[in-house]
Amino acid sequence: MKQGTTLFLKSAIVTIGLIVLALSIFWLPYQANFFAEMYPEFAYLQYPLLVGLLVTTLPFFIALYQALKLLRYINYNKAFSTKSLFPLKNIKYCALIISFLYIVGFISLLSINAANPGILLIGLVIIFCSAVIAFFAAVLQNLLSRALQLKTENELTV
Repeated sequence: MKQGTTLFLKSAIVTIGLIVLALSIFWLPYQANFFAEMYPEFAYLQYPLLVGLLVTTLPFFIALYQALKLLRYINYNKAFSTKSLFPLKNIKYCALIISFLYIVGFISLLSINAANPGILLIGLVIIFCSAVIAFFAAVLQNLLSRALQLKTENELTV
């Protein structure tokens, strides 16, 4: 892959990370206060939900770092090495953790009848997207491990 393509992907990952970080620091607390004032009967959920959302950003940032690591391996022509399997595995696990955390939050909100349809829809989209990312990373991990096996077999063949 050309250096320009990976540079574009790296800059896109960094930009996404900075946007999510800024939203997590500035916008989420503002929205939590806004919804606590708008719906005072659910004001007691302001901080638990805010903490829950901020906790889900941790695996997101870990996955972004793993994607940058994978792009670094691609830059150094190490894409078809066992080192590339670990970032894919970590991305898969991070996406599964995000899905799990949102499912737990989803069930918690439903159990106390505090489920706003708009917020639940956003939660479902996040659950679906992270599940798709986990599935895609698992498929890539499987394909890469098979390619590495074939590469090893071909190197042993005279």
